[in-house]
Amino acid sequence: MAASALAQYYGLIKAIHIAAVSLSGALFLLRGAALHAGMSWPMAAPMRRLTYLVDTILLTAAVTLAVLIHQYPFVQAWLTVKVVLLVVYIVLGTFALKRGSTRAIRIACWLAALLVYGFIIGVARTHHPAGIFAGFGS
Repeated sequence: MAASALAQYYGLIKAIHIAAVSLSGALFLLRGAALHAGMSWPMAAPMRRLTYLVDTILLTAAVTLAVLIHQYPFVQAWLTVKVVLLVVYIVLGTFALKRGSTRAIRIACWLAALLVYGFIIGVARTHHPAGIFAGFGS
């Protein structure tokens, strides 16, 4: 389907993207809290698969939106920041849930990932690389 044909679905695709962002963040928050409380279900295969599904929907909607609005990472600064922060969030998330060698490192990475997640949302909402800090220092 051509981008022009998808344009009529912009609102729906944006709503799907926002819902997936919210669900993805909520799942990460919940899984991290439960894991750090000593529970094992956050790493169970069904939970991991659910997060993969949600994140696939999120990224598919994000790419579709970028094509529809003709704004691309490495062209628009705010989208470049979002992509870079997404990579940071993913790396921190893997250390928070799995790769961190100590409990303290896993908790620190989980908290840092949540802060990065919040900053990504700020960048998305303001369409500015500085996110909610865009007006400071001006």
